[in-house]
Amino acid sequence: MNLPVGKLKHDFLKQLLPTSHKNTGVVIGPQLGEDAAVIEFTDNYLVATSDPITFATADIGWYVVCVNSNDIAAMGAVPKWLLVTLLLPQDATTPEMVHDIMTQLTQACGTFDIALCGGHTEVTPAVTQPVVIGQMMGIAAKDSLFTSAGARVGDVLILTKGLGIEATAIVARERAEQVRGKCDAQFLEQAKHYLFDPGISVLKDAQIAIETGGVHAMHDVTEGGVTTAVYELATAAELGVVVYLDELLGSPALYGDITRTLCDMFGLNPLGVISSGAMLIAAEPEKGKTICRVLGKAGIRAGTIGKFLPHESGMWLEDATGTRQPLPVFETDEIAKLF
Repeated sequence: MNLPVGKLKHDFLKQLLPTSHKNTGVVIGPQLGEDAAVIEFTDNYLVATSDPITFATADIGWYVVCVNSNDIAAMGAVPKWLLVTLLLPQDATTPEMVHDIMTQLTQACGTFDIALCGGHTEVTPAVTQPVVIGQMMGIAAKDSLFTSAGARVGDVLILTKGLGIEATAIVARERAEQVRGKCDAQFLEQAKHYLFDPGISVLKDAQIAIETGGVHAMHDVTEGGVTTAVYELATAAELGVVVYLDELLGSPALYGDITRTLCDMFGLNPLGVISSGAMLIAAEPEKGKTICRVLGKAGIRAGTIGKFLPHESGMWLEDATGTRQPLPVFETDEIAKLF
């Protein structure tokens, strides 16, 4: 039986991961819900991650820098160094294409003060569109590391920006002609620009939340969308959780209208579309409103979308009437339907 498109199923993945890192210097190894590995490094921790860009083609260099640096930021670390593997399709790669991607990479690294320090480029028949794979490393002080396992019972669950920021940009860019046939030019351009505004980087989100105080855990939202990321965060912390559907879909504090319009247009569930640019934050209940307010003053939308429960309480999606259904987990990202 062939595996479906997207991330490996959580249960299958857990069977594959090593469980022991004795005498390796690895503090946090591969675990469901953790954004990066953590390694002993002199007086600090070295935080390392790797992520590919496989859905987007336009501005792919910007995507790979943001997506990898988000994983570093979610651990409370500062991204420093990036290596990139660039796989380019045979018979469809021009010097102009390669130059454009490299320009995107260098400009994005410059924006976030990250050193592009190595990698590999290759034209290969193994791919039919450009695939960019990043490996990023950063530094965290030993007293300022955050892990997904740090969430606690009673913590509020905060979401920055909103649903499907990355998906909005991908759909608008990769299916522009179809969108143009149903929406005006202003709508299309605004959706395309979601890549930069509100943007798919959460570096600023993480830094502001940490400085405000009361944060116990953070998690970058990527493939599988917001509810899958909530599941990963709760699983890492061995907790239950309830997500308030109305706050997630209808809160004026979060972006959502353009995303839901595009999802309706292409038959995608907005809860399960790729959502880089959104950060989940588990925080002390008394600090939740303050964190959202400070983020808002910095121009970053944020809202409380749920709370963490004891493990035995389970994971739920709750509507305005108080009716609960099991929290949906999307092991294949909804946007894969377009590809």
